[in-house]
Amino acid sequence: MTSNRPAYIHHVNFPTTDPERTKKWYSEVFGLKSITPKSNTKVVLMTRGNFDLHFTPVEEMDRMSPYHFAVEVEDWDGFMEHLDGLGIRHTRTIERPENNSKFCYIHDPDHTMIELVYHGNRPGGGAPKKES
Repeated sequence: MTSNRPAYIHHVNFPTTDPERTKKWYSEVFGLKSITPKSNTKVVLMTRGNFDLHFTPVEEMDRMSPYHFAVEVEDWDGFMEHLDGLGIRHTRTIERPENNSKFCYIHDPDHTMIELVYHGNRPGGGAPKKES
């Protein structure tokens, strides 16, 4: 049987004006690891195991806003403390009580907008449940 449904998004690709700065920032903020490409490419490959981000070196950035990607965090308060510890500014947190969610935005060093989201009621969202 043939299916036209995608299984998942493999990666997204964004521009970067400084590949080394990008590697450091995404490693510190999201715990991504840099992958050394096996091909002759200058694209920066980063992974967390469950999602990949690629960054193509460019000389000059085009303004990307309002384009962005979103990352679900497991522990909202813990991640906000992590950002504060790194000195990363974020927008005001918006809470949606109707679905127990929160979101805000940050920017990477090239000003790519990243939405941080938390869904406490969604399977796999929010902090892992503690077993009694």
